[in-house]
Amino acid sequence: MEKIASFTVNHLKLLPGIYVSRKDRVGEQIVTTFDIRMTRPNEEPVMNTAEVHTIEHLGATFLRNEEQVKDRVIYFGPMGCWTGFYLILAGDYLSRDIVSLMREMFCFIRDYEGEIPGAAARDCGNYLDMNLPMAKYYADRYIREVLDGIDESRLTYPE
Repeated sequence: MEKIASFTVNHLKLLPGIYVSRKDRVGEQIVTTFDIRMTRPNEEPVMNTAEVHTIEHLGATFLRNEEQVKDRVIYFGPMGCWTGFYLILAGDYLSRDIVSLMREMFCFIRDYEGEIPGAAARDCGNYLDMNLPMAKYYADRYIREVLDGIDESRLTYPE
């Protein structure tokens, strides 16, 4: 059986960053999947489900309401390894193309106050598993350590 593309990335050298994971053709449209890597795989603890869940709710809410991109968002959600998120957008993009969008999204998460959108039993299957303070911590860390001064080492997968 052939390995899927994400299993061919050298996770021993992978830094937190923004990477194009794959591009697919759906009919006439190109769809770009981004790897929004927040923690260093196999080098530091993974994020817990509560903060991942909170980032998912806030990130998806932000993206689906952001005027410039809302009609191109197909999916935003966590990786199974709990080290980051996948963002799937309709269109043909490079990693650098979404740096400002990710900065806006993570600033939104870092600065968010109030009830988490969708964090109610009627709206979510696990609404009690939320941690806004830790989501804000990870968002701030991602801004400071990844987005501020981002360079090619955090935009292109390592060999």
